Amino acid sequence: MTALLHNGYVWAPLLAWAVAQILKVATESVRVRQLSLHPLGSSGGMPSSHTAMTVCLTTRLARLLGTGSPVFATAAVLTMVVVYDATGVRRAAGNQARVLNRVLDDLRQHLGLRHERVLELLGHTPVEVLVGAALGVVVGMLV
Repeated sequence: MTALLHNGYVWAPLLAWAVAQILKVATESVRVRQLSLHPLGSSGGMPSSHTAMTVCLTTRLARLLGTGSPVFATAAVLTMVVVYDATGVRRAAGNQARVLNRVLDDLRQHLGLRHERVLELLGHTPVEVLVGAALGVVVGMLV
């Protein structure tokens, strides 16, 4: 357990994730002009913490093991999957959820059907992912 706590390949990405989560709370709190802890339990938001975490790990591996390392290659490929998922698949699902909620609202209004709205904020904008990636690079280079 001690080795895990001192493993920079574990705690550095967790630090990047934590900083991203704190920034999400800060940006949302500024936006709504009061402390908002809502981002801690939701998907999406500025910046992407998943991207920050995976890019931090990939950066750290590149820096310490080199870009020719199979471990770096594995992390880089998985980072690309996370980024693609955040901006592509999850964002598209969020857009579909938005349309579905409009349909449900119409059905509720015209037919009195009662359905819960579905979650719309599932993915990230490209800017949110870019900021998460920049944060990951910075933390990965500094620690």
